[in-house]
Amino acid sequence: MVSTAALSSATSDSLVQGLSPEDCARVLAALEEASTAYGERVCFSGQPAIDFSVGVATTLAYMNTDAETRIAGLVFELTLLDPAQAPTIEPRFGSEVSDLVAGVRQLIRLRELTQNQQGGGGGRGKNAAQLAVAQVETLRKMLLAMASDMRVVLVRLASCVTTLRYFADLKLFNELTHAYGRETLDLYAPLANRLGIWQLKWELEDLSFRFIEPEAYKRIAKMLEEKRMMREGFVSSAILRLQTEMASAGIKAEVFGRPKHIYSIWSKMRGKELDFTDLYDVRAFRVIVADVKTCYTVLGVVHNIWTPIPKEFDDYISRPKSNGYQSLHTVVTAEDGRPLEVQIRTQEMHSFAEYGVAAHWRYKEAGGSNFSGQKYDEKIAWLRQLLAWKSDVADAVVGQEDIQREWVEKLKSASLDDRIFVLTPQARVLELPVGATPVDFAYHLHSDVGHRCRGARVDNIMVPLNTPLKNGQTCEIITAKGAPGTAGPSRDWLGADYTVSTRTRSKIRAWFHAIDMQETLSHGRSLVEKTLQREGKTAVNLEALAHKLGFAKVDELFLAVGKDEFSLRHVEQALHDTGEVAEPEDAVVLGKSRASSVEQGAKSGVLVVGTDGLMTALAKCCKPAPPDGIVGFVTRGKGVSIHRATCKNFAEMRAKAPERVIVTEWGRAVSDTVYPVDIFILAGDRQGLLRDISEIFSREKINVIGVNTQSAKGQARMTFTAEIGATAQLQKALLAITEVSGVQEARRA
Repeated sequence: MVSTAALSSATSDSLVQGLSPEDCARVLAALEEASTAYGERVCFSGQPAIDFSVGVATTLAYMNTDAETRIAGLVFELTLLDPAQAPTIEPRFGSEVSDLVAGVRQLIRLRELTQNQQGGGGGRGKNAAQLAVAQVETLRKMLLAMASDMRVVLVRLASCVTTLRYFADLKLFNELTHAYGRETLDLYAPLANRLGIWQLKWELEDLSFRFIEPEAYKRIAKMLEEKRMMREGFVSSAILRLQTEMASAGIKAEVFGRPKHIYSIWSKMRGKELDFTDLYDVRAFRVIVADVKTCYTVLGVVHNIWTPIPKEFDDYISRPKSNGYQSLHTVVTAEDGRPLEVQIRTQEMHSFAEYGVAAHWRYKEAGGSNFSGQKYDEKIAWLRQLLAWKSDVADAVVGQEDIQREWVEKLKSASLDDRIFVLTPQARVLELPVGATPVDFAYHLHSDVGHRCRGARVDNIMVPLNTPLKNGQTCEIITAKGAPGTAGPSRDWLGADYTVSTRTRSKIRAWFHAIDMQETLSHGRSLVEKTLQREGKTAVNLEALAHKLGFAKVDELFLAVGKDEFSLRHVEQALHDTGEVAEPEDAVVLGKSRASSVEQGAKSGVLVVGTDGLMTALAKCCKPAPPDGIVGFVTRGKGVSIHRATCKNFAEMRAKAPERVIVTEWGRAVSDTVYPVDIFILAGDRQGLLRDISEIFSREKINVIGVNTQSAKGQARMTFTAEIGATAQLQKALLAITEVSGVQEARRA
C-alpha cells in the first residue's frame, strides 16, 4: 500500500514550486508513476522507498532545481532496488533524467566499492592515518570523475539529508546511523559548504553530529534550550532597538534572529577551547536590506549603538569567499557586556547564502531549457570549488601538511578534460590521461604488472589492450605466470595505439634498455674473455685489469667493449705492459652534431703551453668548454686529452702518471665553434616536461645531440648533451630551465 504522504496535496505543491505548468505536469506524472512502481518496497535505511524519494525530490525543489533533477530524485532509488528498471528510465522520463539517474547510481556504486575496500573501516594491519589519506584520495578522484553534471551531486546531497532526517525522526542510534553520519560529515557536508548550499550544509552537519557524538549533541542542545528564553528576549530587544534607529535614518530592512547551528557551536568550543557562554554567535541576528550601499549604512548604525570588537569584523562583500558568499559580519559588545553577532546582507546575497549555487539553476525560460548553454561555465565553477573543498577535507581528516602541498601541486596542472579516473577490482582509483589504455593502467599500478600484462577485463568483459578506458570503469589486468622479471612488454606497446602516457612509455623503454644493456654486457664479457684466452691470461684478476684500464668496475669495461667504445688492443697492451697506464677512450655522444662542433673535427681552440703543433682532443668524461679551467694529459697515440681542472678522471690519471700532465689554456677558437657539455635536470615527472625544456634549448639556440631520461616514483632524471659556444650561454639556459614548472634542479654535469 502506497504511503498517503506521497500523494498529499501539500506534497504535490512542494514538489512543483517554481516550475512552469508543463514541468509541473511532468513532475506530478512522475510522482504518480513512481508511487505505483515502489509499492511496499523499502530503502536500506528501512524507510519506505516512496517516502524517501518524495523527500529527496522535495529537498531538490527547495533548492530551486529544474524538473529533470526533481524527477531523477523521485526515480533513482527504483533503479537501486531493481536494476532491471534502469533501461526503462529513458523511454519513460527522457534521456536527461536517465543520465542523471545513471550518474547517481555510479556515485553510490563507487561509494559501496570503496567501503568494501576498507572492510567497513576496521583498518586492521594498517595505520589509521594512512587509511584516512587513502579514503580521502579515493573519494576525491571519485567525485572529480562525477563532476560532468553538478545536478548528480545535488541529488546525492538531497538523498543524504533525507536519510538522516528519517534516522532522526525514529531516534535510531546504531552502527548504521553512526557510519552514515561519519561519511556525511567528512564528505558531503563539506561538499555542500563549498557549493554554497548553506541550508543543506548546516542540516547535514547537525544531523550527522547527532549520530556521531550523541552525548555532545544533547549537551549543547540542552544548553541552547536552557538559555533560550533569556537569549531570545535579549535578541528581541536588540532587534527592536536597531529597527528604531534604522527607521529614524529612513532605512528599510528586515531583521530576524539567526538559527543556532549546533555542530558549529561544538566545533568552536573545541577548536578555540571556549566556554558556551563565551561564543560570539550564540546570540545573533541578521539584517536584510535592498542594496550594498545600505549594508554599510546599517553597519555604521550598529557600531553607533554598540561597541564593535575590531578583530571580529569581516567584510565578505568587498572580499567574497571563494564560493561566492557575501555578507558583512561584525561582533559588538552589548549592554550586558557579552558579545552579539550581526550579519548584514542584501536579499540577493541572502538567497545565495541560503541556497547557493542551486538558487541560480534557473533552467526554464518560457518553457524551454537553456541548460546546455550554461553547462560548460558552470562545470568550470563547480570543478574549481570541488578542488578547493578537497584540500579542506584532506586537512580536516589527517591534518598533514604534505597532503595539502601534494594537492596544491596537482591543482596547478589540473584541467577539465585531460584526465580520467578508473578503478581496480579492489576499488582503488587511478588517475590517468584521457585515452589511456589497459597497458597504461597496468604500468600505473606497478612496473612489473605492466611488464607481465597479457590481457585485460573492463567491467568484467575481455577487451583488447589498446581499448581506451572511460571514467568510472573497473579494469582488471591479466598477467603472465611466473616469477617477476621473467616476462616482458611488447615493442608494439610503444605505439600511440597502445599507450598515451609518457610515464608508461618511459617504463617500457627502460625495460628494453635494460635488456639491451644486458646483451651488450654479455657480448663485451665474451670478447674480453676470448682475448684473455688468446693471450693465455685467463687467470688475470678482472677487477684489477678494469682499474688499470681506468674503469671503476669490471662491468663498465665489458659495456665499453660491447659497445665498441673501447678497443681490445688496450686490453692486450695492459696484459703485457705492467708499468704503463692505458687511458680509456672517451664515451661516444650519440646524436647529430653541428659541423662547427669539436665533435666533428672543428678546432678546439686549445693551446699547449711551450709546445706547438700537438694534436689536442677534448675529453668526453668532463666535456670542457670556454672559459673552464683546463689541463692536458698526454695520451698514447691520440695527442693531448684536454680535461677540466676539476675532472675526477684526470685526478686519477695524474696520480698514476704525473709526468704526462701538461699545461694548457684556451686560445682563439674558430668562429662559431661549439663544445659538447652534459646537463643534468631533476624534476617532478609530468606530461609535457620534455617539450617545455626542449623549447628553452631551441629559444637559446642550443643544439641538443643526446638525451637520456629516466623516471621513477614520480621523479624524472634527465641528462642532455648540448653544444654551446661558452659557459655563459649555458648558464642563461640553466636559469630559464629552473623556472619550468616542476624542475627541482638544473646543472652542468
